[in-house]
Amino acid sequence: MEDICQLRQSVLTWLEQARDLPSIPQAITDVALATQPEFVAVINAVVDAAPKSEHRDLYGKVDGDWLPRWSTLLGGSGLGDATRLVAQGATVPVDEIADSFIAFCTAPAPAVEDWLLLTGDLPEGTRVPLGRYTLQTFTADELRLLGPMPSLYDLQPGGLDLRLLAGAPFVHAPDPDRVSDRSDALWFDFTGPRPEARHWRALLPLILWSDDLLHIDAVFDVERGRNFGLHQSHVPTTIQFYEDRFGGQEEVEVRERGSFHATPSELPRLDAFCTAVTAKIDAVMDGATSDRSLPRKRARRLERAARHLLQAHQRTYSDDGVWEQEADELHLDYVIALEALMASPKDKHEGISERIRTRAAALFLTPSARECVESRVQEAYSARSKYVHGDVLKDQEETEKLADLRHLRLLVRQVVLRWLILTPYDTEDLAPRLDAAADGISRERAIDEPLRVFFKETPPQDAIRA
Repeated sequence: MEDICQLRQSVLTWLEQARDLPSIPQAITDVALATQPEFVAVINAVVDAAPKSEHRDLYGKVDGDWLPRWSTLLGGSGLGDATRLVAQGATVPVDEIADSFIAFCTAPAPAVEDWLLLTGDLPEGTRVPLGRYTLQTFTADELRLLGPMPSLYDLQPGGLDLRLLAGAPFVHAPDPDRVSDRSDALWFDFTGPRPEARHWRALLPLILWSDDLLHIDAVFDVERGRNFGLHQSHVPTTIQFYEDRFGGQEEVEVRERGSFHATPSELPRLDAFCTAVTAKIDAVMDGATSDRSLPRKRARRLERAARHLLQAHQRTYSDDGVWEQEADELHLDYVIALEALMASPKDKHEGISERIRTRAAALFLTPSARECVESRVQEAYSARSKYVHGDVLKDQEETEKLADLRHLRLLVRQVVLRWLILTPYDTEDLAPRLDAAADGISRERAIDEPLRVFFKETPPQDAIRA
């Protein structure tokens, strides 16, 4: 306790002497502050209150000795920002800053968590389990507590305005194997798989829930109480105009929410749906470690289909908006997703497109829906083949092409969901059951009944039961 008291006093003394520091920015950088004689007292107090044996993450070697890193104590903790604010004449809550610094130094090092900022608008208090992930919304105050100096958020010029993120959907999960990277890199990461591929098991239930587009806006690391790695530049914003009380217009910066949403009354349905779909995904993926060939292949096929569907989602910037030069390529993603799930290990190469078409159609309940599905899958295969072989696709108006892509996207979502509902998890293959259903054999019990039960008990938001 005495060591903690000494650490607190050293921080208060440090902040008090900061009033006498020059206010010009270049004189109060972290590098410059680390050379101040008074900072030695802070380092010594940290050594006593948070020894290296218990807080290795704070230390680095300096001239052969292990000492607390000044970059961590000033930059990582936020103490450097607090010092600059004091030097520049701002009024800061020094007691809260001292308490935050003590917590930063003496608490166990937190686990690194993967966080994804998504488009969308969800009710306050949303918390939906997604396997090892959680879909959650936060208030600005709750987000403030994730950083090292909660009391500074409203004082730092140019900092992230957490009010923009109130109600924003985040998907997060602990990642014990992840090493924190506090660089200012954008959300796309060239060092590994794209985010929608890396986190597909969390995102797939959400895009199967609703036909509203869901996008990843940013991927970043969080170390609770130490680092909330989202930066201002990573939050897509737009300007909204409001009429003020004098009849003029006021500009307000707001987060771009996109179309994905859920109302408070829909949250229990969303929770139940995600729980059911996540369980089915987990059951299929458990086959990845099986000693049987079919379960292993089935797990790989699901992952492949999900990755291509999510990649196409990420490249579709609005409900009917796709970059013109990418529109034809999206056919590849959608057809690969269909083929990954509808193909059977026993299939011969000849006639594969026809089998994919009839099996996809067999997943739907009414003759009219099955006829429509066959037609759309046939068109998608034709477009895919022409594109791959370098032929010219049929001349279409852009609006017609985008409408076709939207219909194909919605169709593939439904195929993935229905495949998950029906697919067995043992060594039985779904394809023969779909082939029999396409021929009118035992359709009611094998296909229709399980689909109706699922859609009645855990319907998706769009609740398509065709």
